[in-house]
Formats: sequence, C-alpha cells, structure tokens
Amino acid sequence: MVETILITGSTGFIGARLLKHLETEGARVRVFLRPESAGSLPDENISAVRGRFDDPEALRQAVSGVDRIVHLAGVTKAADEAAFDAGNVEPVRNLLAAVRGHNPGLKRFVLVSSLAAAGPAEEGTHGVRESDEPRPVSAYGRSKLRGEKLCLEAAKSVPITIVRPPAVYGPGDRDVLQVFQMLARGVLVSAGRPERQRFSMIYVDDLVQGIMAAARSDRATGSTYYITSAQSWSWEDVIAAARPALGFGRLHRIRLPQPLVRLIGVAGGLLGALSGKPPLINRDKANELVQDYWVCSPEKAAAELGFIAGTTLEEGVSKTVEWYREKRWM
Repeated sequence: MVETILITGSTGFIGARLLKHLETEGARVRVFLRPESAGSLPDENISAVRGRFDDPEALRQAVSGVDRIVHLAGVTKAADEAAFDAGNVEPVRNLLAAVRGHNPGLKRFVLVSSLAAAGPAEEGTHGVRESDEPRPVSAYGRSKLRGEKLCLEAAKSVPITIVRPPAVYGPGDRDVLQVFQMLARGVLVSAGRPERQRFSMIYVDDLVQGIMAAARSDRATGSTYYITSAQSWSWEDVIAAARPALGFGRLHRIRLPQPLVRLIGVAGGLLGALSGKPPLINRDKANELVQDYWVCSPEKAAAELGFIAGTTLEEGVSKTVEWYREKRWM
C-alpha cells in the first residue's frame, strides 16, 4: 500500500531534496504551501494544499488522510524572540492540534529541529548526545527547543519523532555557499578560535535518508535523534576537502577574535531593530559563531535506526561545488 506523506517547508533547501528523494521512491506526497508560493509541482504524485499555519481549515485539509508528516518549515532568521516563535513554535502547535482533531490514525509526526536546540558540546570528539540537557545559546535554538517540547507534550496522543541535524550542506544550500565562495577566492574569515573549533555536518541527501529512516521506524516513536556525519570536522578538514574541488592555492586566513565578533553582533542587532528587518548578524548569531564545538553524536541513530551517513566530506563538497557551478552560483 502506497502511503501519503505530508511535507511542510518543501520549497526550502532540505525540502526540495526530500521531494526529489520521495519522487524516486514513487511515494504519494502532499505539500503544504504558502498562498504566495509560486511554481508548478514537480511530479504527478505530489498534490498541494495552500494556506498558512494559523488557518485551521487549510491545516485540516493538509493533515486529513495522510500517513506521515515531516515538518520542515521554519525560520532561521528573525528580528526577535517573538518572531522566532511565530515561525518555529506556533506552526508546530497548530499542526499538532490539527492532527489530534482530524487525523487520529496518523502513523508518525516528524519534527525536523536543529542541533541549535541542544546547544554546543563541551568537547569536540563525541559531542552532545540525545540524553544531555539542552543548553541553546540563541533565540533560534530556544525557539526550536520550544517546538520540540510541544511535540513531547503531545506524544501521548500523536506518535512523534524529533530529528536534530547539525549544519547541512549540499546542492541548493546558500549558507555554506558563502564559505565556498570565500575559499574559491583564497580567503577564509573565521570567528572565535578556529584552531580549536570542530563541528558536525551532513550532506543533504544523507540527511533526507536519515529523516525518512526515523519517520518509518517503529522504534523511533517518541524519540529524538541526531542525524549527522559519522565524525566531527575541523576547519583544516574542510579546507583540505574543498581545495581539489575549488582549485585554490595559497589561503589567506582572517581570524576575528571573540570580543570583536560579539561587538559586531551588538551593532548588527541595533541596525536590525532600527530597520525592522532580521539582521545578518546579531548578538545571538555572534554567540553561535564563536562556540568551539558544534558537535553531536551519531551513535543513537546508528544503533536504533541503522543510519550511518554514507557521503564522505570530499564527495559531498565535490558534488556541491559541481552543482553550484552548473547553476552559476559560483
């Protein structure tokens, strides 16, 4: 029997790759789109419901009759804590209410959260584990954690699973693109203490496979998982992986000390408040940038879901750079 899967956030970087993955499976997919979202649906097995997360009727139409829901929609940039909650908390609350009211037989509700909900690790080898107490360091992370808590509170009536990706890269991503663009010019600007920093990353297609493994595993009901690379990386690892793909020679390193990054964050936040627009950097973003260890453990996902990220850093960077060049992003 072919299941119907509802995807929110399908027009985003990860959502687009998830749709592509499900298309190759032949899955029946429904997407929840904003009224203003443009473009035609890429496959005949995909249907759409248009509406907003504060529209009960649109949510009823979206959740009715589906077997599984993957909630990807959210915001990574916002003017303040309230705006983050509007994008990352209230949609979760309203979706869960719609499921309880109109789809009591739902097989799984997957919330795609973030490592930011847990906060950085105290060391860079093993990283944070799912059993560790969350310590988010930004408004974004706190909002994602509040969304998680709503899911856990609903777990008695809705079968939920939470996945927390670290940094995600791959075709379509615009955040890591900025790093590759710098490297291609032979420059790398780093914040904090780059000689100490380590971080987990995952190639987007590996993440998609991990999300669907969590969505379909009976064991995953009521659990949280880090869907991440098998090891953490340093800046030197990223530079070494990117050099063959980008072809840069000598690299000029610019290190911004923590006090300067935090000062820039304060200034950016003030400018954002004056303009009324989310700033590129504010106090919270600066606090994220200067952390040493954005590292999470892959162990629970490997043990319970059988998930191991299969794309090496070198392979992932090569595929990503090739895609950027095809699309003339670089």
